[in-house]
Amino acid sequence: MEFNTTENQQMIAQAVRDLAEREIRPRLMEWDEAQHLPIDLFKQHLGPAGMLGVLVPEEYGGAGLGYMEYVTTVSEVGRVCGSIGLSVAAHNSLCTGHILQFGNAEQKKKWLPKLASGQWLGAWALTEPNTGSDAMRMKCTAKKDGSDWVINGTKCWITHGISSDVLVAIVRTGEPLDSKGMTAFVIERGTKGLKAGKKENKLGMRASETAEVIFEDCRVPEANILGQVGEGFQQAMKVLDGGRISIAALSLGIAKGAYDASVKYAKERQQFGRPIADFQAIAFKLADMATRIDAAELLTLQAADLKNRHLRMTKESAMAKYYASEVCVWASNEAVQIFGGYGYTKDFPVEKFYRDSKLCTIGEGTSEIQKLVISREVLRG
Repeated sequence: MEFNTTENQQMIAQAVRDLAEREIRPRLMEWDEAQHLPIDLFKQHLGPAGMLGVLVPEEYGGAGLGYMEYVTTVSEVGRVCGSIGLSVAAHNSLCTGHILQFGNAEQKKKWLPKLASGQWLGAWALTEPNTGSDAMRMKCTAKKDGSDWVINGTKCWITHGISSDVLVAIVRTGEPLDSKGMTAFVIERGTKGLKAGKKENKLGMRASETAEVIFEDCRVPEANILGQVGEGFQQAMKVLDGGRISIAALSLGIAKGAYDASVKYAKERQQFGRPIADFQAIAFKLADMATRIDAAELLTLQAADLKNRHLRMTKESAMAKYYASEVCVWASNEAVQIFGGYGYTKDFPVEKFYRDSKLCTIGEGTSEIQKLVISREVLRG
């Protein structure tokens, strides 16, 4: 495996870094405090910069890049703000990624250009109030009625559940516990019966909107089904394989942001007449952070490389997501410790990294679910 950074990746990293410093950093705490999703940022800056259609082919208005560049994009945004990084990841890998992977030519032509350009913001709905990891017991159903399907039920923990322009929802069209009893539908905002529910008041990632989505006799045409009836669950599992790389990349970015801030602070903060970086207790923390972050990055790039080559990477993506997210939480905690009392205040950046980090061990499959996936793959052979 060759993971040397290409000139193109370096250029993308610098472009994303510059945009994040210019358009995100000055207002990130304002958005965090207000729990405000800055939609204008996506439509006016991130979309035109190609960051909302990283993997979408150029023929559909996307950047036409691969997973290495995608990891670079998400991690560089997360390095500045986890909330915006999460929204970029969810838009790209879940909603847009599902349509890209399983939509037919007509569906791709209809929806991908709007999503890739940032004209439309995407959402993806699998989780329900009583079915998180246990998706096959979902209660949200779709019943055939003529040439349409009528959807009823509730989805929860949906990124962009209120503000999205289009939603990919996986709902039950067959019997409970039947892996071929679920189907993926694309539903546009404004469709009768599609409603936004409660917005969650979260610990971190507060500028990335999370809300309920409610279906009340929501009528969707058959043409909006992705793939075939009954393929929704298998599609979702494949989408989540790629989504785990997204969260690994986001975790990597947050960990790097916390590390960058810690190194800078340790060099500047004076105690006992010298910088605290001179003290072994602090220097060793930085050494451990650097080592674990590098290990997380290698796991993430390995999964991205396999995805680029269209090879099976269920185990590798789960490993990357599991390890990078746990490192993210650990590194953010160490950063707060290095900052001491100042790390506990909102005047310094590591407090936000600390709050944002925890979602990475929960979203798109908890650490425990990742270990379940990894152990099954290990024991398979």
